[in-house]
Amino acid sequence: MNMLEVFVSSLEEFQPDLVVLSGLHMMEGQTKEIRQKRLLEAVASISDIPMGVPVHLELASMTDPELMSAIIHQQVFPLVNSVGLNEQELLFLTQAASGPHASLASWNGVPDVGVVSDIVFWILKEHGRTPGKASDLTRIHFHTLAYHLLVTVDGYWANQVAAVAAGARVAGTQACATQTIDASRVFLKAPLEFATSKMEKSSTVSLNPHEPVSEWHRDGVTFHYTPVLVCKDPLRTVGLGDAISAEGLLYSEIYPH
Repeated sequence: MNMLEVFVSSLEEFQPDLVVLSGLHMMEGQTKEIRQKRLLEAVASISDIPMGVPVHLELASMTDPELMSAIIHQQVFPLVNSVGLNEQELLFLTQAASGPHASLASWNGVPDVGVVSDIVFWILKEHGRTPGKASDLTRIHFHTLAYHLLVTVDGYWANQVAAVAAGARVAGTQACATQTIDASRVFLKAPLEFATSKMEKSSTVSLNPHEPVSEWHRDGVTFHYTPVLVCKDPLRTVGLGDAISAEGLLYSEIYPH
């Protein structure tokens, strides 16, 4: 936060292709007043990022529903193009904002794909770009140990099959600390079949090893799903979510608007 204003003022000279932000969760230790003030300052700084430079926000675990609610509602979500998050952050987000499946206390084993896709769909419909909303949010990259889901509002992003696959690949190589996926050191934890929604009429997707990335559509939103080859004995787990999101962004194409 202390560096954010300095960082944003340097962007004109630096001319980045992309800005990635993280660390909003570190405000949790502050008093409500200080937090509110800093969040508004953060919003002002993010607003100063030059038009045409996409912004990705990486969430991290929080315990304060008020802070999460403020991040969603007080203009942080509408100012970023893309958000990366895991199953803990997703469930906490829907609980804090009274979204779908908010009564779910915790995940039981591998998070249900239908439940995850309902919540992500709701975030994009409620807080993302729609004909009636001026929000910039058009992409959510969800990652959990067993699978990843990359969800985009149609017309803004391309190459998302490669992007979601690249994120899953780096999860396997980084956790095992290998250059490439070593089949003897990984296993499949993802469901072999799942429903795409728990709230409305859904289709059933079955895993096809020859085409592991599955794609489905729902009211102007496209979902790309991939299982992850999970490392049996992980050597490196710190920063795995960051690596997944970064790799996904590296392979993503954003259309200029």
